[in-house]
Amino acid sequence: MHIVVIMPRWVGDIVMATPLLRGLRRHFSGQARITGVMRPLATDLLAGTHWFDHTIRYDRFSTDSAIRFAAVARQLRADRPDVAIIVPNSLSSAALSVMGGARRRIGMAMHWRQWLLTDPVQPPRKGGRIEPFSSAAYPVWLAERLGVPPEPLRLELMTTVDDEIAADGVLTRLFPGRDGPLVILNDNSSNGTSRAWGTDRLAKLAQWLAGRISHARILVHCGPGDRGHAADVVRTAADAAIQGVHDESQLPLGLSKALVRRSAAMVTSDSGPRHLAAAFGVPTVVLLGPTDPRLGRSMHDPVVEMRIDLPCSPCGQPICPLEHHDCMRLLSVEDVGAHVLNLLETNR
Repeated sequence: MHIVVIMPRWVGDIVMATPLLRGLRRHFSGQARITGVMRPLATDLLAGTHWFDHTIRYDRFSTDSAIRFAAVARQLRADRPDVAIIVPNSLSSAALSVMGGARRRIGMAMHWRQWLLTDPVQPPRKGGRIEPFSSAAYPVWLAERLGVPPEPLRLELMTTVDDEIAADGVLTRLFPGRDGPLVILNDNSSNGTSRAWGTDRLAKLAQWLAGRISHARILVHCGPGDRGHAADVVRTAADAAIQGVHDESQLPLGLSKALVRRSAAMVTSDSGPRHLAAAFGVPTVVLLGPTDPRLGRSMHDPVVEMRIDLPCSPCGQPICPLEHHDCMRLLSVEDVGAHVLNLLETNR
């Protein structure tokens, strides 16, 4: 049997699909060939794992025509899959499975695409409306259509030797002579500004923690597009215990994985790095703000989900529609810091 898995676009969603991949490999060990269709960044993110026999690079927004829709559909048709598991809930991903010649097409019955699926899986509903559901749970529901036993929603990633060497170099350069707990701070999101806590609050938290943790190493995380924000946090905090990765010439996902894996705790917005921490079992404080907590839940312990119960939250909007940003602004530095210290103490 040839099974194709069409993977999500975003880092957090890719990590949330790892229970599906683990379950497929375990159930069909030696009996099926599993191909992953994914963005190049997903290949980097999943490096070190062994769930796929083959991968096809796919990004319908790329300037490289070799990895866009038409070219990838031709590749799939050349080795027609028996089954396509379509993890994204987009119309285009379902259309790719059709154009790629998949005989059986399993996906969530959402966004007017049910007619493209041979095995539509209905989302949970209440009163006729779709209920929010975990992005780790529904890929497992899809696999169950193939007889895969329900898989625990435990996220999982691996690092490579090169990832670990890169992390060694970064930590040695940034924290010479320091060997205390590594605490990672992340305030980035690819989904607009509403999930961000802000430079001043993150810098104050970094100072608060540095003053209370012996020989602390407080590391401000960022992606290639967030270097300026990380630099501002480090500059505002102005403490040798507080450094950032913004000056690194390259910021591959492998480096992020290795740094997160080594951390004693993380404070993060509801974004991709949150799920990296979950995949490595890192104690985490998540600043949820406008996000419905049900969407990102997995088997991650210990984790503290912080949110303010407001009439307007969770709104799920990328930019605060009321312009006050209270769901994030009212999360206090002291409360966040106290949770970090408690996680460090109980998970030593």
